[in-house]
Amino acid sequence: MTSSSATPAQQKRLIDPLAFLPCSTVTEYKKGKVIYEYGQACDALYLILSGTVKLSRIGDHGGQLLIDLYRTEEFFGDLALLNRSQAAEEASAFSPSTLMIWRTAEVEEIILARPQLAIALLQTFGQRSLGFTHRIESLCLEPIESRLARALIRFSDHLGARQPDGSVVMEPLTHELLSQYVGTSREVVTCHMMSLRRRGFLKYSRKMIVMYPDALKCWLEEKLKREN
Repeated sequence: MTSSSATPAQQKRLIDPLAFLPCSTVTEYKKGKVIYEYGQACDALYLILSGTVKLSRIGDHGGQLLIDLYRTEEFFGDLALLNRSQAAEEASAFSPSTLMIWRTAEVEEIILARPQLAIALLQTFGQRSLGFTHRIESLCLEPIESRLARALIRFSDHLGARQPDGSVVMEPLTHELLSQYVGTSREVVTCHMMSLRRRGFLKYSRKMIVMYPDALKCWLEEKLKREN
């Protein structure tokens, strides 16, 4: 398993944590089931075997912020490695999910026996931090329409299934969820989603989203050139 955000050259240099982690407890979660919640200790490292997991947190203003959606073969629960008594985030099953779980004490014991696991985990979560850095830059410098386009492109790459005609089909994402990711209101996201649909970049319903990410990327690049 390698980080989905890493380039092919980077992936060659990354160490796979699964090379050092033994098989462990497997648990299934129904859609919407909370895995751990705000104020509760996060005491385990999780690997997604199937499904999608949503991580979110509460902002200082009281609104919910979407950290990310994680998919099959990705880890989460890195807060457990900080030995914090309370989690500042909540994890829940965005779709029916199957997880493999290692308790913090188990991971620490394995690291003592296999120090390369520590390097592998640092690389895995370090790559994720780079992605968060780029997202913060976008939140600070780009208008909402550009931020929304980037979010849709990322989710299509991350969660969607590419079709022969170049489109990508993925599970529906509510406008409320997208607003939590790009840092605005649901009403503003709805307005921009309608605009992107009129331009032919996507179609959406309660059952699915059909996107044309290559066309959306070209449009976004041209838009940013004009603005700069």
